[in-house]
Amino acid sequence: MKSLMIGNMAIARGAYEAGVTVATAYPGTPSTEIVENISRFEGVYAEWSPNEKVALEVGFGASLGGARTLVAMKHVGVNVAADPLYTLSYTGVNGGLVLVSADDPGMHSSQNEQDNRGYGRFAKLLVIEPSDSQEALDFTREAFELSEKYDTPVMLRVTTRLCHSQSLVQPGERLNRPLKEYKKNEAKYVMLPGFARLRHVEVEKRMASLREYVEESPLNRIEWGDRSIGIITSGIAYQYVKEVMPEVSVLKLGTVNPLPEKLIRSFADQVKKLYVVEELEPVIEEQLKAWGIEVTGKSVLPRIGEYSPELLEELLLGVPAPSGYQLGESIPARPPLLCPGCPHRGVFYVLKRKRLTVTGDIGCYTLGALKPLGAMDTTLCMGASIGTALGMEKARGPKSARKTVAVIGDSTFVHSGITPLIDTVYNRGNTTVMILDNGTTAMTGHQDHPATGRTITEEETARLDLEALVRAIGVKRVRKVDPLRIGELEKALDEELSQDGPSVILACRPCALIDKSPKPSLYIDEDKCKGCKICIKLGCTGVYWVQEDRKARINPDLCQGCGLCIEVCKFDAVLERGAN
Repeated sequence: MKSLMIGNMAIARGAYEAGVTVATAYPGTPSTEIVENISRFEGVYAEWSPNEKVALEVGFGASLGGARTLVAMKHVGVNVAADPLYTLSYTGVNGGLVLVSADDPGMHSSQNEQDNRGYGRFAKLLVIEPSDSQEALDFTREAFELSEKYDTPVMLRVTTRLCHSQSLVQPGERLNRPLKEYKKNEAKYVMLPGFARLRHVEVEKRMASLREYVEESPLNRIEWGDRSIGIITSGIAYQYVKEVMPEVSVLKLGTVNPLPEKLIRSFADQVKKLYVVEELEPVIEEQLKAWGIEVTGKSVLPRIGEYSPELLEELLLGVPAPSGYQLGESIPARPPLLCPGCPHRGVFYVLKRKRLTVTGDIGCYTLGALKPLGAMDTTLCMGASIGTALGMEKARGPKSARKTVAVIGDSTFVHSGITPLIDTVYNRGNTTVMILDNGTTAMTGHQDHPATGRTITEEETARLDLEALVRAIGVKRVRKVDPLRIGELEKALDEELSQDGPSVILACRPCALIDKSPKPSLYIDEDKCKGCKICIKLGCTGVYWVQEDRKARINPDLCQGCGLCIEVCKFDAVLERGAN
């Protein structure tokens, strides 16, 4: 029976049907739901790995051991995993191995807009790209067959719109596939230079075989229509083309590396005007031009942002984009904010008040950069906050460390913050690091990690003790604080910033969305409120301003009773209901 599935769920189902027995990932939007769903299938081992590099290395080991293995990550996660990925192309596989790269055109939840089809070209991988949920399932199944047939990892490249859009899927039966036998083979799996040189030859032979395969692959197809216009496209952009220009001829590519040159030339020869419609980089277009094929692409269509049917109508057909519903008057902007009761809010309130330079990281707390908090100076990539702070100190001198703090979340610290902290200790830095420990990987949907003591299937396991780990690295000054207790937090910062050597402040309080403990009900005494707006400057949506009365109010439906507004109010106007 057919059912609606988002693309990520369909990928998980396809992996299960293909006989996958091992799945690894680090959570990252838009890829998170893939391994979350796989973990629910019986007979599959799934894990949240500390980071994407580890996830792929575990995947390599599982493939080596004969298991069909899926590894999933968002596009920037492939950067972290690139080191093993490039060499994995040389070693090849035993059990089939598929790497899902979930790209994010439009940067809905990412720090850049990179196009990971480029990894296929440079790492010499087969890259396939589905265009709806049914293809996500079917292409995933096929990817494992191709991985084993051609002795290669296969990249399944998807995008946010496919990952999180639903379409009908016809599920199939699971392939009952035993583990492949493991055979020791140093020349294949030990990449010493002498062996690697020989494996590079095999990689080039494989690419030649893949170029032959893609010419006849059922993943590529021509849909003939009006031959005055021909469009070459792939992925979710195919759906937009079919919606906007259903009458034109379309070459739909399921394999985007390598490209089927003969098929493309044949198609190009039979249409009068040829376009390439592809989001982000002109990967297909540039290859066609290198072959001497006349084609129109990025001269008409943008290489920035996510495509849509409306955009194609406007740029290819000259149909003005609909203006949509217009409000009668402008309304205030509503940027994303930390949740009511978020423990990070107190940290950034204090950091801004102390006018410190704050090197930031990837997570919910990145929102501390936005007004009204506005307390973060940099965000580069996962784990970069600590190294950035150390670099600033080495550039500007030790005194600059007195005014600089690195902030990083608990999951991000485990992901890639440990190594730069080691660097700070080893190279005699004076950086003060705040680990914002809210007990979860909050931004991607509250996944567990090694410091929570639970696995992806909610099983109890050894809990990484962050305090003990930091001390083992060599940090002598380590302290824990409650980030919603302003006085305690300020005292800790003042003391640590005044000392030489590195220090770590663990700001520990559970994420407000997972903390189920009873919360007090708060309200503002109108007689005591002086309208100073300090509570408003916290940026909490549980507190709002009444212009007519020039007073603050608390929305009981949003307030989490964290008490931060009590901490900052100078007039004792915030009270607990029922308190004496």
